[in-house]
Amino acid sequence: MNILLTGGMGYIGSHTAVLLANTGHQVHIYDNLCNSSPSTLERIQKITSKDIGFTEGDVRDTEKLADVLRKEKIGAVIHLAGLKAVGESSQKPIEYYANNVQGSISLIQAMQSAGINTLVFSSSATVYGDPIYLPYDEEHPTKPTNPYGRNKLQIEDMLRDLSVSDKEWKISCLRYFNPVGAHESGHIGEDPNGIPNNLMPVIGQVVNGILPSLNIFGNDYDTPDGTGKRDYIHVMDLAEGHLAALVWLQSNPGCHNFNLGSGDSYSVLDLLYHFEQASGLKIPHQVVGRRPGDLPEYYAKADKAEKLLGWKAKKTLSDICSSSWLWIKSSKN
Repeated sequence: MNILLTGGMGYIGSHTAVLLANTGHQVHIYDNLCNSSPSTLERIQKITSKDIGFTEGDVRDTEKLADVLRKEKIGAVIHLAGLKAVGESSQKPIEYYANNVQGSISLIQAMQSAGINTLVFSSSATVYGDPIYLPYDEEHPTKPTNPYGRNKLQIEDMLRDLSVSDKEWKISCLRYFNPVGAHESGHIGEDPNGIPNNLMPVIGQVVNGILPSLNIFGNDYDTPDGTGKRDYIHVMDLAEGHLAALVWLQSNPGCHNFNLGSGDSYSVLDLLYHFEQASGLKIPHQVVGRRPGDLPEYYAKADKAEKLLGWKAKKTLSDICSSSWLWIKSSKN
């Protein structure tokens, strides 16, 4: 199948592109490079030994996007383009609504124009908001607490309305938990532009001497070691989830939500310990105040994805840290 990846040069997109290309699909990436590097395309092609098409463009450019969909004879779209920092979304809400919600509307209009109706959407566990119960399952009430989460939920609602209005649409909304790790080759990994917001890129900057130490935001949570616990999922397991959703959609119209998580939770100190074991390094760190909005713990119930998609996260926290260390070493050179 010919598949378009919006935001395909980013962290999750690049790993998904590798998996799709290596399983026989023809991949075309559409990305404005606002949070990624042009060199990523060369890295993807080096891993796959495949020709990966690329168009630089913004998803809000509906006409350009529709032209690419037609020219490349696209059969399905995986929509990963969008701004994704929770904290920044509160500082720049209009920018987030414009990029994420307006961009998704533009994509749907382009797909309608090109006669394409199969879509895998990159959503987020942030749509759930504060937990009423754990683990989160897909029936958990949705009440996001920040503009980023509200962006994702608005897009989900829009896609659900679309699927009701037109029964030909086949849509999966994948609610990610905490993607982390890197490809086993060490050629691609998480490499955000500017100041990173996620834990592993910050560790990478400490290792590479860009930052003096890792800040741990609070050690007085109601968890065994006092630090926040998260559901970390290896990015290649996440990529497998996209492929599984795409395959399943071929015979399942409608709009469907799926959690993609490991089903386990690990603390900041757990991850730090496993990274130090993998790297043989000691990571300087200090405890600072809690960040507003951070939860003590959250993790997924991913039984629905296992039952319907045949998907389950397989990689361990040690796998995550070993692959991250390989990427950090590689990116330093």
